[in-house]
Amino acid sequence: MMKFFFVFLAILPCVPCAAQSVDSSNILFDAQWQFFKGGVERGQAVTVDDSHWRTVDLPHDWSIEDIGSTESPFDSNAISQVGGGFTVGGTGWYRKSFFIPANLKGKSIHILFDGVYMNADVSLNGEHIGNHPYGYTSFWYDLTPLVKYGEKNMLAVQVKNEGQNSRWYSGSGINRHVWIQFLSAVHFVQWGTQIRSTEANSANASVHTSTAIENNTPVLQSIQLLCTVLDPHGNETARWKKEIQIGQGAVYTDTETIQVNRPLLWSTDHPLLYSLHTKIVQNQETLQQQETVFGIRSIHFDAETGFLLNGKPMKLKGGCYHDDNGPVGSRAYDRAEERRVELMKASGFNAIRCSHNPPPPAFLNACDRLGMLVVDEAFDMWEEPKTPYDYHLYFDLWWKQDIESMVLRDLNHPSVIMWSIGNEIPNRQKHEVVIIAKKLAAYVRSLDDSRPVTSAVNDVKEDKDPFFATLDIAGYNYAYTSYEPDHRRKPERIMMGTESYALEAFDYWMQVADHPYVIGDFIWTGFDYIGEASIGWRGYMQEKSFYPWNLAYCGDIDICGWKRPQSYYRDVLWNTGKLSIFVHPPEPSFPLNPHIETWSKWNWEDVVADWNWIGSENKPLKVDVYSSCDEVELMLNGKSMGRKATNRADKYRASWDVPWQAGELKAIGFKNKKQVQQAVLSSSGEPAQLQMVPDRTGIQANGQDLCYVTIEIQDRDHHLNPKADNLIHFSVDGPASIAGVGNANPASLESYQLPRRKGWRGKCLVVLKSTGQAGNIVLHATAEGLPEASLNIVSRAE
Repeated sequence: MMKFFFVFLAILPCVPCAAQSVDSSNILFDAQWQFFKGGVERGQAVTVDDSHWRTVDLPHDWSIEDIGSTESPFDSNAISQVGGGFTVGGTGWYRKSFFIPANLKGKSIHILFDGVYMNADVSLNGEHIGNHPYGYTSFWYDLTPLVKYGEKNMLAVQVKNEGQNSRWYSGSGINRHVWIQFLSAVHFVQWGTQIRSTEANSANASVHTSTAIENNTPVLQSIQLLCTVLDPHGNETARWKKEIQIGQGAVYTDTETIQVNRPLLWSTDHPLLYSLHTKIVQNQETLQQQETVFGIRSIHFDAETGFLLNGKPMKLKGGCYHDDNGPVGSRAYDRAEERRVELMKASGFNAIRCSHNPPPPAFLNACDRLGMLVVDEAFDMWEEPKTPYDYHLYFDLWWKQDIESMVLRDLNHPSVIMWSIGNEIPNRQKHEVVIIAKKLAAYVRSLDDSRPVTSAVNDVKEDKDPFFATLDIAGYNYAYTSYEPDHRRKPERIMMGTESYALEAFDYWMQVADHPYVIGDFIWTGFDYIGEASIGWRGYMQEKSFYPWNLAYCGDIDICGWKRPQSYYRDVLWNTGKLSIFVHPPEPSFPLNPHIETWSKWNWEDVVADWNWIGSENKPLKVDVYSSCDEVELMLNGKSMGRKATNRADKYRASWDVPWQAGELKAIGFKNKKQVQQAVLSSSGEPAQLQMVPDRTGIQANGQDLCYVTIEIQDRDHHLNPKADNLIHFSVDGPASIAGVGNANPASLESYQLPRRKGWRGKCLVVLKSTGQAGNIVLHATAEGLPEASLNIVSRAE
């Protein structure tokens, strides 16, 4: 029998917003870069005149920006085509001038990129430092040999997102944070701290720490390592000191074991985090100090009991997600990453699969803080391509470094419970591909043997058995009908639905609920995304004629963060006492694709939360009610349309044909014959006002924080008008700017950057970004024929 029992503690990297960990040597390096899109002759040269270039702050994504004077980021002739959502890549240059004081001579100076899409060439003072092809892994360079002390220095980054290289929207540019690190010659090694425990339960945890320290001098160095552990309430749990000698140019790894009595375990319901304070001290001078955050938890997998978190059974209620953040593109703002986790957790998810690449560090930090489990995935392809210019061109030379970046960077996150080495790798049945899988899985385990290795596999058949044999957990894409027969053949195999169709959500989840060897299911997708345009409506095969569609339109949550109907259905599969109501429109919401393939099932049924159907008086409309109550009764203007059972036999749904009349459509849920829930759709009047709803009323004045504001177009009685598509203009007073606008219309060609957006289904979204100044922010919204609306937000100094 194959079993895994892993126990775990974690360290988080420094983050700029709501920091959970602080390293005195790390400085955010995002502000005031010069940017030019296009070719520049010797753009790395110090003498290049970049005074006419745009000034941008990072994270930055030029593909979400308008193309020239078109007021749209989309082009039907874009090289990215349907896969990239008809967005434009190309080549871009970033340059940043910075002064290094003379008194820092002797320090080691490093530059750390959380991620650049893609193929980044980095130069300092005109000298090439290195190239990093992969757009999703973090990387760093030692700048010290080329730094000019007491002078200005010029850092240049050329980014090349050329040709078809992605099956989805990737964005373009330095779209994650950049850090500059000023280190003593004796310093902590990047990603060199690892913490584990041999056992962890409510009574005790044995904690093993491993801390790598580098001596970058030509002589022996004597130092002290001081360590203190604080519990989630700030109480000291452990303290120790080590006297250490490190030889010239050497790396010393210090190990220590401590006992934590009655540890406060990290879990999805209680994501309790400890903090570790470490210092390198020499001659009573602190050379480097860092405060890090970690969690203690255990994970266990086997085919008989399934997945256990801290000894308790848990099914993975999972969603896949791509890397973009909707209206702000692939810019990995900390708040954007955090909000996505918040919204998915609020919709019932407890796990996210990072498809198909390592995520930004801020995303994992948010998962640690909020209690979200993660499958951390490395690649979408290996040696064989899926698009002509994708990672297959670099795989042979770079896979090991990119695996190291993922595992060593993310190893200490308690949220990460699994490593995935790939997604739907071509020709998985071939021996040579199985050999690669074995090699990758072995290397991951050599870096971290505390978690299982998986890979997502489609076209599941017996010829994939050798490939599955290289893995600890078998990832099944769109193959719930294979679970039971494969279990009979391979009873020790641990299975997981790594991708599934929303249309078949009931069938997938019942397999998870019924069988311990099926540990969870991950819907494609939890969050909608740009690219793979219209797989959730027009489907496959995809073609240029799909333009102007640019969104996938298959997520439980749309790109603005609003729940779609399939998410409400998932509510009733995962929870009791849930109830929602939707209507099939009299005509399709969009033109249908008569040539859609029968296997293309990423869509949901064409239903809307709308009871406004002028022109359809007394015509029957199909009404669906999703219910995890025992029974549901449907009422139209106070008259009963009948009561129906909603249980597993009915797939937790009931339907009626209801002659349309304006007024109120109400579903009432009963449990044990008592009313426990209701859902209402009301006909609304003409648009009369704008209502602005912020996700937060206060943000940090750090130039990075975001506030997401939903604008509803309402009638005079404050009912949303789902037919309203008014054009809304925005303006901002105070220390903030507009980072993006959106409305989740999958075929809209509107700008994500201009201060205006049409409503779609009665709503749109504006994203505000703070500046470095504190103060009051006022957002104004106007639409023709409607009174102006305003909203006050406070920006506070950190």
